[in-house]
Amino acid sequence: MPASRRNQVLAAFIGNALEWYDFVVFGFLTVIIARLFFPSDNEYSSLLFTTATFGVGFFMRPVGGILLGIYADRRGRKAAMQVIIALMSVALLVITLAPPYAAIGIAAPLLIVFARLLQGFATGGEFAIATSFLVEVAPPHQRGLYGSLQQIGLALAALGGAVAGMFVTTALSPAALDSWGWRVPFALGLLIAPVGIYIARHLEETDEFIATQTSARPPPLIAQLAHQLRGILVTFGLIIGATISYYVILVYMPTFAQKELHLPLAEAFRVQVMALLCLTVMIPLFGALSDRIGRRPLLIAGAVALLLALYPLFERVHTTPTFHNLLLMQVSLCSLLGIYYGPLSTTVAEQFPPGVRSVGLSLAYNLAVMLFGGFAQFIVTWLIKTTGDPLAAAYYVMFGVAVGLVAACFVRPAIAHAAG
Repeated sequence: MPASRRNQVLAAFIGNALEWYDFVVFGFLTVIIARLFFPSDNEYSSLLFTTATFGVGFFMRPVGGILLGIYADRRGRKAAMQVIIALMSVALLVITLAPPYAAIGIAAPLLIVFARLLQGFATGGEFAIATSFLVEVAPPHQRGLYGSLQQIGLALAALGGAVAGMFVTTALSPAALDSWGWRVPFALGLLIAPVGIYIARHLEETDEFIATQTSARPPPLIAQLAHQLRGILVTFGLIIGATISYYVILVYMPTFAQKELHLPLAEAFRVQVMALLCLTVMIPLFGALSDRIGRRPLLIAGAVALLLALYPLFERVHTTPTFHNLLLMQVSLCSLLGIYYGPLSTTVAEQFPPGVRSVGLSLAYNLAVMLFGGFAQFIVTWLIKTTGDPLAAAYYVMFGVAVGLVAACFVRPAIAHAAG
């Protein structure tokens, strides 16, 4: 791989990993953040406030996605990635240094909400821009593999968050964890930021983007997007399946294991580490396989397998809540998610032409994540409390995967898209 292409891939990978690491760590440490920043006499109310704060950043995602997507399609992927990494770093710094409610009162949760809104704006464009970048720098016969790097960054970020969570919950006393230990995972994320900013400054723009820059004035954005309705709807559906699965199976599970299964938080993190290792291995394998047999067959196979496995695995761990049953469930589900996630990023990028790829993908992606993923933890927590059935978590994931399955049936094949 040429050095310039390697730097392009590395910058997109680091920017994506930084985004997801921060979101995942916040989700993993929900129980602790609830105590420190949203204290309440009712533990359930405190948890709901925190999961709502986790989701509030997603309200800014469509705004950031559209504005940063327009910026990326007009000024370039490189310029947009620099802005995103810088904004993410500021938000991460605010969370790392924020005093708790006991120290500054109502200002504490307001700081957390501000940081989440800033994150939401910045990350609104990250998925689309990083995915566009990776697909556009890839050799034509390796787009599935290169696009899968976006999902590998997602998996590694979750793995890093799980490792950090496992370390602080295992090595520190409860008092130390509440006092300063919870900040350590966020502080570690700050170490990634300078590297990402440095690499992004030295990138070359993608050839595919440069080819779209002509002297002719492009049609109005609304008119361009109107011609991409199929791509927007297909991407919207595929991302609903992916985002609900991610935030419930990967992010919410430590909270679920502690609150519903009554397993130690440290054990839940150990399970997540092993499951995420499986996911990280599976994603590039199926991304590369999609270059050989196509994206659509793998997306359909992954969605069907998940639908068949979700309820039995959740029911088993609910009936017999042991470490080994939780491990079996998470490893199985993460392995099946690898089939779906492997071709996902390349698939959604291929639904749009380069001239509107970033903004079109940002629009569909961020609406799906805002409506169904960002509040997944809140929705699941509320469903379990309202119905009294812990298996409500499985039902919500099954709903998302079913939507993704329908969308997969309408995926435009890459060859036909390239020809058209």
